[in-house]
Amino acid sequence: MTRLDVDFVRDQFPAFAEPSLVGQAFFENAGGSFTCKQVVHRLNRFYTQRKVQPYAPYDASTRAGLEMDEAGKRLAALLNVEVDELSFGPSTTQNTYVLARAFAQMMQPGDAIIVTNQDHEANSGPWRRLAEEGIEVREWHVDPETGSLHVDGLKKLLDSNVRVVAFPHCSNIVAEVNPVAEWCQIIQEAGAVACVDGVSYVPHGFPDVRALGADIYLFSSYKTFGPHQGLMVIRQPLAAMLPNQGHYFNAADPRKRFTPAGPDHAQVAASAGMADYVDVLYAHHHNEDAPAAERARIVTRLMQAHEREILQPLLDFVVAHPRARLIGPADAARRAPTVAILAERPGVDLAKDLAPRGMMAAGGDFYAVRLLEALGIDPEHGVLRVSFTHYTTQEEVTRLIAALEDVL
Repeated sequence: MTRLDVDFVRDQFPAFAEPSLVGQAFFENAGGSFTCKQVVHRLNRFYTQRKVQPYAPYDASTRAGLEMDEAGKRLAALLNVEVDELSFGPSTTQNTYVLARAFAQMMQPGDAIIVTNQDHEANSGPWRRLAEEGIEVREWHVDPETGSLHVDGLKKLLDSNVRVVAFPHCSNIVAEVNPVAEWCQIIQEAGAVACVDGVSYVPHGFPDVRALGADIYLFSSYKTFGPHQGLMVIRQPLAAMLPNQGHYFNAADPRKRFTPAGPDHAQVAASAGMADYVDVLYAHHHNEDAPAAERARIVTRLMQAHEREILQPLLDFVVAHPRARLIGPADAARRAPTVAILAERPGVDLAKDLAPRGMMAAGGDFYAVRLLEALGIDPEHGVLRVSFTHYTTQEEVTRLIAALEDVL
């Protein structure tokens, strides 16, 4: 099957059978996606059958531990990394904070880090705080007209003092997909670590982290059809070099070195449902077996082809509208389906007007205050953001365009 079967996809999500949601189209997926039934099933099973301390010798505890281990193994396989390179935390924001503290322990005054003003604050703020400890913070600026990051700006900032470069796979406002593999190579050739925030990208396909070349890759499972967890890949040998942030007696376990608060057992176990979902989609569309990472790549291509097809009419509408400004590229092939719109009225007000028309969307700054300021946009005014993923239909986008015509 060469096209995504959207009806089959929607059958995998309980929300589309929920009576209270009938008639409403969900366009706030960048804030958190609907949860697939595979995750719901695993979470319910854990809470009803396995809600005990895991890894003890009795049956319920053993099964709990096995399910948690299964989640790590299968998600690592999807991402094409080693099991010990993947760890879970309560959120990506928390994971980044812990990561920055680990780097702070092995950096010296005069060392430098590079952050961007295209990022969500979660991948910027924790690194910026290191300036209080004598670390130099350099900012890679976006183009003030387009919001894009250009590689020349990175090259001007790189030198032998730079230890880390933190940048997004794509912005939660601009949504342009950045050339991660190219930038990672440049960063590493300069002797620095490439830390990539994939939160806004991964809802549109699980990446091959090994192929991207990222030293660190972070994303959130609650935006990828799963429970509220942050997932973090730290490639070896970097993970072994970084100081342990967990209990001292767990220092030898790579999966515990960067989770000082300990994992949420049920949510970690339920995360395996995301891998179940990818497998179900793959099996529905393809007959041949394939390794997990290849299944993820094939499913990603199906997802993205559908998203781009239904995204382009929305982009064309916004670009042509006299009272709207599109943030980011107008070409669906260059971006994720996260569409930020600047209008005469505040984004929050537009979102309120969309709600009675059956459109679930949001307005505001979306924790990208620095980016909005760089684009000359008052964060208090904010933007309207309409965002979708592969379970969205062409009919829903058509309805959204009609609703936007009304409220703009």
